[in-house]
Amino acid sequence: MDTHQKQKIIIVMPAYHAEKTLQDTVAAIPDGCYDEIILVDDCSTDNTVAKAKDLGLTVFTHDINKGYGGNQKLCYQEALKAGGDVVVMLHPDNQYDAQLIPYFTGFVEKGVCDFMLGARIRTRKEALQGGMPLYKYLSNRMLTLIMNVVLGQNLAEGHSGFRVYHRRVLETIPFHDNADDFSFDAELITQAVYHGFKLGDAPMPVRYFSEASSISFKDSSIYGLKILSTLAKYILTKWKIKKSPLFKKHND
Repeated sequence: MDTHQKQKIIIVMPAYHAEKTLQDTVAAIPDGCYDEIILVDDCSTDNTVAKAKDLGLTVFTHDINKGYGGNQKLCYQEALKAGGDVVVMLHPDNQYDAQLIPYFTGFVEKGVCDFMLGARIRTRKEALQGGMPLYKYLSNRMLTLIMNVVLGQNLAEGHSGFRVYHRRVLETIPFHDNADDFSFDAELITQAVYHGFKLGDAPMPVRYFSEASSISFKDSSIYGLKILSTLAKYILTKWKIKKSPLFKKHND
């Protein structure tokens, strides 16, 4: 694709009980930096859907709760169907600083990266003073180090929920076969590396408050084990010992 041609940017929001934070999230997005916002609601029992429609968003809903990863699958499916060249995942809980979206999409539009992540951790002091729980900070540092060593990357953080993809990443990776839980994110990173896409990240300040989504200590522990399992599958596939279906191409 000609990088000088205007590319269609679609923001997707995997939503669950986002009624209280959705309006502020949308208001923080700079005017003119996107073509459409798609919100996929995962069976919220509050007024998330009504609020999203009032704000003029394109809304899709699940009949049953699909989980964090399952919700993303429909987000990306609909973004591709709508013709998105660059797809931004922004949580509707107003935790990530949406004002930075144009800077992140610029890296992808210019072809510098195929996949950008927002790094929540610039310094330990900043992360902890910003409200990141200590157990989450420590596990994040350890798992990011392991991911970087195994995948040959140099990411500041491998677990951010703010992501920007070029459509070719989502067209290549069979994300519909990925996990429906939080490990979906780590699987996508590992798959992108396997298929040779260029990853990058930049600082992304975040806010921790009661309405912002957060993973529990128990779920964090399960998430960590699943990341290690995904990395093991990556190693076995790369070394041609045992190929995992996780690393097939979309239409294989």
